[in-house]
Amino acid sequence: MNMKLNKNACATAVALALLGGAGASWAQTPAQTAAQTPASQPWMDRSLPAEQRAALVLKEMTDDEKINLLFGYFPNDFKGIKRQEAGRKQAAGYFKGIPRLGIPELHQADAGIGVASQPGPDVRERTALPSGMATAATWNPALAYQGGAMIGAEARASGFNILLAGGVNLAREPRNGRNFEYGGEDPWLAAQMVGAQIRGIQSNHIVSTIKHFAANDQETGRNHLDARLGDQAARTSDLLAFQFAIENASPGAVMCGYNRYNGDYACENDYLLNQVLKRDWGYKGWVMSDWGGTHSTVPAANRGLDQQSGWPFDHSAYFNEALKEAVENGHVPRARFDDMAKRVLWALFDKGVIDHPVAEGGAIDYAAHAKVSQADAEEGIVLLKNSKQLLPLAPGLKSIAIIGSHANVGVLSGGGSSQVYPAGGMAVPGLGPKEFPGPMVYFPSSPMKSIAARSKAQLRYADGSDVAAAAQLAASSELVIVFANQWTAEALDASLTLPDRQDALIAAVAKANPNTVVVLESGGPVLMPWLDQVGAVVEAWYPGTAGGEAIARVLSGEVDASGRLPLTFPASLEQLPRPKLDGEGLPKDSRFTVNYHEGAAVGYKWFDLKGHKPLFPFGHGLSYGSVAYSGLAARADGGKLTVTFKVSNDGQRTVKDVPQVYVSPANAAKWEAPKRLAAFEKVELKPGESRTVSLSVDPRLLAVFDTADKRWKIGAGDYRVQLAKSAADIRHTVSVRLPARSLDVRGK
Repeated sequence: MNMKLNKNACATAVALALLGGAGASWAQTPAQTAAQTPASQPWMDRSLPAEQRAALVLKEMTDDEKINLLFGYFPNDFKGIKRQEAGRKQAAGYFKGIPRLGIPELHQADAGIGVASQPGPDVRERTALPSGMATAATWNPALAYQGGAMIGAEARASGFNILLAGGVNLAREPRNGRNFEYGGEDPWLAAQMVGAQIRGIQSNHIVSTIKHFAANDQETGRNHLDARLGDQAARTSDLLAFQFAIENASPGAVMCGYNRYNGDYACENDYLLNQVLKRDWGYKGWVMSDWGGTHSTVPAANRGLDQQSGWPFDHSAYFNEALKEAVENGHVPRARFDDMAKRVLWALFDKGVIDHPVAEGGAIDYAAHAKVSQADAEEGIVLLKNSKQLLPLAPGLKSIAIIGSHANVGVLSGGGSSQVYPAGGMAVPGLGPKEFPGPMVYFPSSPMKSIAARSKAQLRYADGSDVAAAAQLAASSELVIVFANQWTAEALDASLTLPDRQDALIAAVAKANPNTVVVLESGGPVLMPWLDQVGAVVEAWYPGTAGGEAIARVLSGEVDASGRLPLTFPASLEQLPRPKLDGEGLPKDSRFTVNYHEGAAVGYKWFDLKGHKPLFPFGHGLSYGSVAYSGLAARADGGKLTVTFKVSNDGQRTVKDVPQVYVSPANAAKWEAPKRLAAFEKVELKPGESRTVSLSVDPRLLAVFDTADKRWKIGAGDYRVQLAKSAADIRHTVSVRLPARSLDVRGK
């Protein structure tokens, strides 16, 4: 416990230093706040626990004032309804305040990678982190925390106190158009990374959501599909990611998904919202709907939804006058109505929203925030292949061809509600759909210009639209860097094939010059029919505000290539649990079922279970240095598993490495797959340096969930502990005997 607190405190200190000490002036002592609290408003006494403060103010509220907390508006012109003037322009949502009780207006912004803006003539320009998948690829929770702290600081300066962030849906479907917003395919990794970002956001006295609860794992048919997943499988996959992240970060709100889940809509699903989230896990915050995700008044309220968001996205104002009437006539019990409002109040007190009101017009240090984004991007870039040692770029190169993806001017970002508009405007305007989820945005951070600043070579650019011309340029150059891209976005699922005949472009260029490096800007995995023809491949994801600089620093070797894949890159569609995407080709608004027959065997677990060899495995990533592991040991003290080992840098440069610990019982017949990721740590080592790492394993990662009695059960016997470079690259294995152990649903 102490070690975890110290680590968090360290991350906080680093983040605040980078962000100019944001938040340092907000704290007041209990004595100060009690002295300033009017006797008529005891709930404003900051020395009281949030639960008590919420109960005190709730007693003073009228039903209409409670509705203010539960019914939210989309504060822009929409469906013929004029914008709410009190809401922030280009915001995602707005809730009326209760001035007489000191309850502020709630202003919401999408914020998966930064403070987003609705498209329009007055877009809000802010700093963008790399995509969520890129942050997950850092395997560095401290960086995720810093990124969250940056987003929260810019949100506060922009007048927002509720951020729609914290996407932790597992990459169960690698073609999911929103995977780029999320944290990968493993529940432990996703929860650590996304949880750290949520903590960073909320360090600014702002509420962050966690979303989209649950199994909102594809965009095709997202409003109508019925995701089918058994309780035991869900508890050790999709739901476990949420459980770990909620324990890690205590987000103030949970956003439920659009989809149905085992028959009922996720936003009126008693199993998800009442049984699992509120009862089993003891969650104290509130549940908000996604925009357009509310479908009723009485069923939704009674089954666990606390707040309707973004009206008029929904068909009706379900939680406005209709909810008030349902309470008055007893269809929604008054105790439930009060619980809905109290949950919102608890989070607003607990996260400091009420005590630290936001206001528009705060100063933003864009240069400092760009450095936060750049650090994230650099550690998330994954060197997938380097067979010809083309990277880092040799200092003596005379000529380099740069081809494709507007790499002369900028870097790509993912589309949809998370879209952040860059300071300085779009590098390539007019691309992509005119309507949502467009436009397609390139941030004005040129990889080519940043490479030129680090190389004496002559750089020449071709946009790649003329394959023959690109091949000719490649043939006359000493080395070629092809920038390939795949734009993915909310509301659209993606093919795993690069669009716009880029596969043919890469193949032609590589045939003309085998000294070809491919840099991918994508939201997730893509197929690579040209892989054997090129010398190096780099996954740069969507690298954010300073992405061009980050790419250049990794390619040049100024920093080590230290990213590791947070999800598996399949070699073919046939390796997937569903080679054909469910719902593909059906008429719009068709209802259909997605049976997740793979259960908890998501990603690398599925590949292990079926014996498939992926294109690149989960956890994979090459380095420019050389790191060795030794001294693996595992011990069980009182049933708690601790793993120790030594990491040594036996190379000539500073490196950052990610040793990964996987576990499995000697007889894994009751497990969903042969092994599970159980622990990891990112370690920075100078040349010749060694470090001993000690990691504890959460006992739930050693257990089987028993649905009948809602307990985690660890079977007595021998367990394998594997120290690895990736899910497919195991370096050392030891065995440890564990006693039988049973834990409650919360892992206690």
